[in-house]
Amino acid sequence: MSKKIMIVTGGSRGIGAEIAKLGAADGYAVCISYVKNKAAADAVVDAIVQAGGEAMAVAADVAVEADILHLFETVDKRYGTLTALVNNAGILETQMRVDQMDAARMQRIFTTNIVGSFLCAREAVKRMSTLHGGSGGAIVNTSSVAARAGGPGEYVDYAASKGAIDTMTVGLAKEVATEGIRVNAVRPGVIYTEIHASGGEPGRVDRVKGNIPMQRGGEAHEVAQAVLWLLSDKASYTTGSFLDVTGGR
Repeated sequence: MSKKIMIVTGGSRGIGAEIAKLGAADGYAVCISYVKNKAAADAVVDAIVQAGGEAMAVAADVAVEADILHLFETVDKRYGTLTALVNNAGILETQMRVDQMDAARMQRIFTTNIVGSFLCAREAVKRMSTLHGGSGGAIVNTSSVAARAGGPGEYVDYAASKGAIDTMTVGLAKEVATEGIRVNAVRPGVIYTEIHASGGEPGRVDRVKGNIPMQRGGEAHEVAQAVLWLLSDKASYTTGSFLDVTGGR
């Protein structure tokens, strides 16, 4: 069997970190990308290595094309040909209405969440596609329940960026379906991660969990399990699909 190699963007914390750890436990050589927090990224790598896995961390901002190229080229040299990409890196900013937002904020969110995911997918397809001499692979995009809910009063721009990821997932899945690549997405609901602090409300999950049918927030490892299933051969006939991890929301 050929070596299983995975890139997880934004893998130094939260959902990304759990995906990286679970992927390594499943036999992947894992590369996580991070922007600033080297200590957090190194901690994830150390945890994987101590558990007997193989991992590395690369500083790469998916909002910067040159960083993405460096990320993929580093994996090429260290591990070989990529077999799995998890487009997980994403940002949101302080909760506000659309009539309070400026263009700079929107540009930051759309560049990271949309353009970054597109460019990472581009590089993955170049390596995986049988059209380019590859042996196939799988891509999982991290979307959000916000793509359906819209994020009113809080993150309409973030929600819109995830709506774009949903469309990208469907279109790319059809585009590369005959080239050995499956493309799917997970849509997490309200999950206990640090991203809520970025929006100015660290305790947001506990505030809204009463509106969730299961009456609780989700855990990052629950999303990671869904991602690993979509990457696995158990999902061999699944592409262009969405797995909602939302507690019924």
